[in-house]
Amino acid sequence: MDTAGPRSAVTGNRAKRIVQGAAVHLAAMHLSGALLLLTFLLPPTWALDGYASAYDNDVTRAGDPTPDMPGLVLLLPALGCVCFHGLVQIPSGLLGTRLGRHRTARTDYVLALAVAGTLTFVLLCAVLGPAEAAVGAWPLWAELMARVALTLAAYVWLNRRLRTPPSARG
Repeated sequence: MDTAGPRSAVTGNRAKRIVQGAAVHLAAMHLSGALLLLTFLLPPTWALDGYASAYDNDVTRAGDPTPDMPGLVLLLPALGCVCFHGLVQIPSGLLGTRLGRHRTARTDYVLALAVAGTLTFVLLCAVLGPAEAAVGAWPLWAELMARVALTLAAYVWLNRRLRTPPSARG
């Protein structure tokens, strides 16, 4: 005899939906993170400036035709990608899809981009300082937003694709 009653069945279904939703967001985060990493194959402007300054300074040996790139300069874009993914991309994807639930995918995307734009500016203010971020960081902000726009589109697409039943897709 089942002593749990109908309430336990409802709780079990709710728990199943929560786990499925978390799995969908986790898959979307991994896809968007991989795409973000691929966008960093084209080095950011600040990394190119770092490469140039490593060669212009006395870091390299004089007369060496193939000086080695300092390891830190090579690791900075990867570290920047990981930080940007964790501090901007994941929260904006989660918050954008949460705010845009029961709406169109376009609304999800626009909300996610709005959150990403705000978080990117806050991150730049924290890294560069408010005075420098307000004046000279707009090209860097635009570059980061171009990278995150592509990846958030993939995030929203996969999130919608996995949450919408095949019969409702048309």
